[in-house]
Amino acid sequence: MAITMDRTGKIVFLLLRMLLRFTFMVVNNMVAIPSYVLYLIALQPVRFIDRKLFWHIEGVMFKWLLAMVASWGWIAGYTVVEWGDNIHAITEDEAVMLVNHQATGDVCTLMMCLQDKGMVVRQMMWLMDHIFKYTNFGVVSLVHGDFFIRQGKAYRDQQLVLLKDHLEKYYRSRDRKWIILFPEGGFLRKRRETSQTYAKKNNLPFLTHVTLPRLGATQVILNTLVPQQENGTVSSGDKVSVGRKPKGLQWVIDATIAYPDADPMDIQTWILGYKQPLVTHVYYRLYPIKDVPMETEALTDWLYQRFVEKEQLLSHFYKTGSFPPLEGQKQAVSRAMTLNNSWLFLVQSLAFLSGYMWYSVLRSFYQCLF
Repeated sequence: MAITMDRTGKIVFLLLRMLLRFTFMVVNNMVAIPSYVLYLIALQPVRFIDRKLFWHIEGVMFKWLLAMVASWGWIAGYTVVEWGDNIHAITEDEAVMLVNHQATGDVCTLMMCLQDKGMVVRQMMWLMDHIFKYTNFGVVSLVHGDFFIRQGKAYRDQQLVLLKDHLEKYYRSRDRKWIILFPEGGFLRKRRETSQTYAKKNNLPFLTHVTLPRLGATQVILNTLVPQQENGTVSSGDKVSVGRKPKGLQWVIDATIAYPDADPMDIQTWILGYKQPLVTHVYYRLYPIKDVPMETEALTDWLYQRFVEKEQLLSHFYKTGSFPPLEGQKQAVSRAMTLNNSWLFLVQSLAFLSGYMWYSVLRSFYQCLF
């Protein structure tokens, strides 16, 4: 009986905690997202006077919103440990990040682990499935200039044309630097069987922990945003000389997300916090854009090779609990990603204060009219 009562008490406590978290996040969204939109409406005169300043302000608020999402996992004990190359060194450069996709929690993980990477979060552009357009965060992504891509053969060619137009219209004009892309085009559990069948038919790598990537969006991004060619070769993605402003993508960041026991975290876990605290692991590899082939066949092979490496990395992680060391290292070195609790509290406080301010403003405006 004592054991039963103790277990019942834990379940009740968990359900109560889940309810409180869900309530807080609903209220958080109800004040933060409308405040973001109303601030930008009020700042429209700034947009006409100084577009760069307007999008700088928008980017700061966008980073704050993503910090709120990150804080939901942070306070539940969901943290991130990073491995591989140190991407802090290229936060001022332009880059495209290629990420494996296992579950909805991948996006939240990236929102968390990129928070401490300088100005990256406010200057990034996301490529997401079109279904995210209809979530609570969809309006924010639309305003920010993210691209929602529709999957399926019937839409593929049209979507790639739209992506190219989108990049030409919004990437430079809004001072974007990083693009986040999931080349697999869907979740692992949904695409694995189809990918493996396709691999067998076409004598391609048979993958278990990832799926074969799709070339289309990656090729469009590279062809649209790489530096201008110099003497028939792509300009270097290494450090540019002092005083010279870099133009175009300079790096490809190959990011591999790994969850303990190969059990990916979904958005429900992130919101409700019903799992025990756990650590998500992210492994980075940096490739200068000059080392990335642009021709279709060579780029396809190069992209496939990146996902074969992801397969090997994940196999090693699931067997040993860590990633292998970089070339030249005897032992792999990990870095715990941390968030500042005081800063997170400040951001959340600003969201609620802004919500109250806009409520008061709109209420006064309504009373003046009626």
